[in-house]
Amino acid sequence: MYARSPPALPLSVPGKSPQNLPMHQASYSRVAVSPPQAGASATSSAVPSLTSGSYAGSSAGDSESNGGTSGVDLVELMNDRLSNAVDPIPLDRSLARQAQTSGALNAKQQELLELQALAQRRLKGARSNFADGMKAAKEVKKDLDWTQKRVSALKTKAERRHPAEYQKARQRHPSPNGC
Repeated sequence: MYARSPPALPLSVPGKSPQNLPMHQASYSRVAVSPPQAGASATSSAVPSLTSGSYAGSSAGDSESNGGTSGVDLVELMNDRLSNAVDPIPLDRSLARQAQTSGALNAKQQELLELQALAQRRLKGARSNFADGMKAAKEVKKDLDWTQKRVSALKTKAERRHPAEYQKARQRHPSPNGC
């Protein structure tokens, strides 16, 4: 998801070994170093390279044997190295894209909530219409049942009171269900 920066390389800092130093000097944040040699390398950086031969004497001697001592703040040196090693532009782009994506996601979430509320209102209306339709259907069924009973009663009454006319009418107009 995020661009990975290359791993930092270990720094070799020459100096006295901790067993030769007094106890109160074992933890220090400044190292005495000699300035770079005039002809050794032409650099425009104010911070000497830790891997160049002109930094802090040779491998055989200690840092104070070269004569001149100037302090280099290790924390500042590490901060400078890390700030140059990490490119903030991809991180800024990632954060901007994340903010845009988050905004789009929030907008879609809001749109979904609005659509859900609309669907709930429509469902409520459909249920109300369905309930009204069911009520009307039950009333129609009840009316049809009452009418069927009434027609059957009238038919039976007409058949008993006027049997000859009833038979004549049945022959002229037979019932659809064959009764």
